[in-house]
Amino acid sequence: MVFFFSTHKTSHTVTNYLILNWIKGDQIVKKVVYIRLMKNIKVPHRGSIKLKDIALLSSLTNQLEDLKDTPIYTMTKQDQQIAVIDRFLIIDQLIQRYDDLEYQFIGPQETIVRLDKIKQKPSVWIVSFVWFLLFIGTAMTIMNFHYDVSMQEVQQKLHYLFTGEENEFPLWIQIPYSIGLGLGMLLFFNRWFKKKFNEEPSPLEVELFNYQQDLDQYVSYYENEVYDKDHSD
Repeated sequence: MVFFFSTHKTSHTVTNYLILNWIKGDQIVKKVVYIRLMKNIKVPHRGSIKLKDIALLSSLTNQLEDLKDTPIYTMTKQDQQIAVIDRFLIIDQLIQRYDDLEYQFIGPQETIVRLDKIKQKPSVWIVSFVWFLLFIGTAMTIMNFHYDVSMQEVQQKLHYLFTGEENEFPLWIQIPYSIGLGLGMLLFFNRWFKKKFNEEPSPLEVELFNYQQDLDQYVSYYENEVYDKDHSD
């Protein structure tokens, strides 16, 4: 038995090493197909989902394009907004059509398919109302915090320590403090409207990422039910 090693580089800069088995000059027994599932995808509407929609493929087989067009799952109203496609479902479909190939998976265990909702332009009145509520709530929070820690008395004492005079409203301390409070919040959240100050994620983005990870784990567990034959093509 002779082994030939070949390197194949895809457009995604993934290099796969494929072993071609020859037995006494006979034809190739099996070729390896490497499949890397995407973790999350969005589809504009329900319908047939092909392998190329949910995975990246690499192989030396001349059937690669046919593999990419293989229908794997059909999303129906029964799935509502989310469907989970795991490796077993993909293998079940592929071996029925291409049993002469060997399949190896890398990366995620499954792909979460979400129905992309049509985004509507928000109403100016609703945005203004929400902005007003957030503004009032934030202002009340800051005011209550300063009242609890007696911030005005602290600033008055600081003024007395520096000047030796008592002043009920030390503006030279209060104005820079207020400006610094606003700038500090901007730097903390690392965002000015749609513009970011640097590439580092803000604490809010990290929390949203962790929430999305937990949500994906929950969906993978509860939505990945026993394969329904009505979904096969």
